[in-house]
Amino acid sequence: MWWIYALLSAAFAALTAIFAKIGIKGVNSDLATAVRTVVILFIAWAIVIARGNGKDLATLTKENYLFLILSGIATGLSWVFYFKALSLGDVSKVAPIDKLSVAFAIILAAIFLREVITIKIAIGAALIIGGSLVLIL
Repeated sequence: MWWIYALLSAAFAALTAIFAKIGIKGVNSDLATAVRTVVILFIAWAIVIARGNGKDLATLTKENYLFLILSGIATGLSWVFYFKALSLGDVSKVAPIDKLSVAFAIILAAIFLREVITIKIAIGAALIIGGSLVLIL
């Protein structure tokens, strides 16, 4: 079931790139990122409220908060740089290079989470890196 959500994530990420490229035309990329973030904030809280998960807020630990805040900072910076890249480059080049995050995540998961990198995962990561290098060069 996880892979269905992952495919939906990929599909919406693709739409994000297209909509963002159109939406930032003639607009400062930082302002565009801020507008997008407000929309995401409302959607995320609407989902939490609709599903009745707001009561779980009290169960978060200091560690949960710390790493969720760090994740939020990383997400925000990722979006700022992504929108800046989209404002300067083609979606067909920016989006695939942005997906180097997959290879980076694999490497970081092995280092920090002790996840095992199988030969299949290593080959997939190498192909992603290779494809991104082709687009960069």
